[in-house]
Amino acid sequence: MTVGADGRRVVFLRSAGPEDPISSLWVLNVATATESLVAAGPVDSYAIDRDACVAAFAREGRLFRADLPRGTVAEVPTGEPAEDPRPDPGGINIGYISRVGGSPSLRVVGPDGDRLLAGESGNAWRERGGAIGWGLADEPARRFGRDRGWWWAPDGSQILAARTAATTSLHLLDLDFGWVDVHWDRETYPHVVGVRWADGGGPLITVLRRMQQHGLVLAVDPRTGETQVHAELADARWVEPVAGTPRHLPDGRVLVGGELAHDGFDARCLFADGSLLTPPNLYVRRVVGTVPRPGGPSGFPDLIVEGTDDDPAVQSVFRVRTSLGGGGAEARKITEAPGWHHAVADGGVLVIDDVVWRGEARVAALGNQSAPLPYSPKPVFERVTDRRLPAAVLYPDGFVAGAKLPVLLALGEGPGRQQVVNDRKAWQERQWWADAGFAVVSIDGRGTPGVAPSFEKVVHRRLVDVALSDLTDALQALLGKHPDLDLTSVSVRGTGVGGWLAAMAVLRRPETFHRAVARHPIVDWRDAPPAVAERYLGDPRDSADVYSHHSLLDADPTDALLLIGAAAPGLPSAESATLDEELAFLQGRGTAAR
Repeated sequence: MTVGADGRRVVFLRSAGPEDPISSLWVLNVATATESLVAAGPVDSYAIDRDACVAAFAREGRLFRADLPRGTVAEVPTGEPAEDPRPDPGGINIGYISRVGGSPSLRVVGPDGDRLLAGESGNAWRERGGAIGWGLADEPARRFGRDRGWWWAPDGSQILAARTAATTSLHLLDLDFGWVDVHWDRETYPHVVGVRWADGGGPLITVLRRMQQHGLVLAVDPRTGETQVHAELADARWVEPVAGTPRHLPDGRVLVGGELAHDGFDARCLFADGSLLTPPNLYVRRVVGTVPRPGGPSGFPDLIVEGTDDDPAVQSVFRVRTSLGGGGAEARKITEAPGWHHAVADGGVLVIDDVVWRGEARVAALGNQSAPLPYSPKPVFERVTDRRLPAAVLYPDGFVAGAKLPVLLALGEGPGRQQVVNDRKAWQERQWWADAGFAVVSIDGRGTPGVAPSFEKVVHRRLVDVALSDLTDALQALLGKHPDLDLTSVSVRGTGVGGWLAAMAVLRRPETFHRAVARHPIVDWRDAPPAVAERYLGDPRDSADVYSHHSLLDADPTDALLLIGAAAPGLPSAESATLDEELAFLQGRGTAAR
C-alpha cells in the first residue's frame, strides 16, 4: 500500500476474494472515498511516482505503465525483459532491472527510448571475483532489511545505484550517461544497510563495519559523490539501525534512529541532529512518515512511528512531535485497541491497518475480501521470571482445566524474531498444533527485539547459553501459573535459527527438552550468512571456540531429534516433512530415520 505525496490517492494490491491468489492493482480516491480497479492481476508488486499519478509494474518481463487518475494501463516496449520497474518522481521515465546475459543491469525507458544506464558482463576480477550486478541488493543488505538496489533523485535527473560484486559500491548516474562514484571508506565500512533519497536534501546512507559494532550516517553530495558524517552509531555488541531512518525532516534536520543506554535509560529512540525526539519508554520499531500537526507550526509535522511503549506483544502507532518546544520529547498513541498495527503515511493522509484518515477525518475503510481466519486462538500472555520474559500459553479449543497436557515449545525462527505477539494471524498454525493435543508455549527470551536494547543484545557471543537458560527458567515459572503443563513431556520445534536452537535444546538440556524437530537449522555457524553469524558470535577468525560451542557438528547421536532440510553426522535427518509427519514424530508415532 502506498500514498501519493499530494494525498489524493491511496494505491494498493488486493485479490478478488479468499479463493483468488492473484492480486490486482486498485486505487482509492481520497476526495470521493471510492475505490477503482486499475489493472487486473497478476500484479505482484508495483511502484508509483511522487504523487501517485503513474504506477509501473512488470508481468513476465513485460513492462506496464498505469495512469492512476484515468485508470488506464498501457504496455511500454522495452529492449529487454524488465524487473523491479520504478517511475521517476515526475512520472516521465521508468527505470528497470534486466538480467539478460546473467549480469543484472540498470536500464531506463522514456521519451528518449530504452537505454542501458549501467551494466557489466563477466566477473569483477579486480575485486577478487564475484559476478557483477547493478541495481540489486546484495545478500548481506537483505539480511539488514535493505531490499532495494537503486533510487531516483527527487527531480528525476539522476539515479543512485548499487554495484555489487565481491564488495558493494554506490554510484550517481545521470540520465545523459555521466556519473560519479560515492566516496566513503568501503574497506572499513563494507555494509550498506540503508539508503534514502526522497526528501529535501541529498541521499542519506547508513554504512556499518563488518562486525556491525560501529556505523556512520552519511550525507551524499549528488554533484560530487563526496560524503559528510551526520551521525555515528556505536555499540559494543552490534548496531541496530531503526527502519525508516535516516531521513530529512522538512526543516532540514536529519532524523536518525539509535539507542539511549546511559543515565538509567535503556531505549530505542529517534534523534534529530542529536536532539532526542522520542520519550525513553517508547521502543521505536519503524518510522512510517510524516503528517501535519494539528495547530502546529509550519514545517514541523508529526512523525508517524510504529513502536511499543509497555507490552512487547503489542505494536501500536504513535504521533511523535518534531518541534522541540516546551515539554520535551512527546509521543501520542493513536491506535487504541491492543494488537499488531501497521501504518502508511504521506501527503497528509494516514492509513492505519485498512482505515484511511485525512487529518482527524475518517475517509474510508479499504474493502477486505478475505475469509474469516479458521481459528479463534486465545493465547494467555504472561511475563515470567525476574527478567520478565514475554511468554504465552495456547490450549486446545475447549480444553477443561485439570488434565495434564504435553508441552510443545514453538520457537518459530528463533532469537531475533518475536513469537509472543498480540496478532490472531500469528497463532493460527499454533492453534492447529494445540488442537492436536499440546499446550503450545511460546517464549521470547533474551535476544528477541521489542523489550529493550540490552535485553536483545546480551546474547552476544553466548547465544546458546543465554537462550537455553531463559527457555528453561520460563517453563518452570509458567508451571506455577499453568499447572496443567506436563513438563515431563516437552517437545520443541523451530526453523532456521529457531531450528538450530530446538536442536540445541534437546542436545544440551535433555532433562528439560525431550523431543525436537528442527527445520532448515544452522548446523555450523561458520556456514551461516556472515551478517547473521558475526552479529551474534563475533569474528570467526578470533572466536573459533565460540563457533565450536554453537555447532551441531560435534553433537552426540540421539533419536529424540529430527533435522529437516539439513544434515549433521550422527543425527537423524530428512530432506522434507509435512506438518502431519512432524506431528507423528513429536507424538512418538513416527520415526526419525528417513
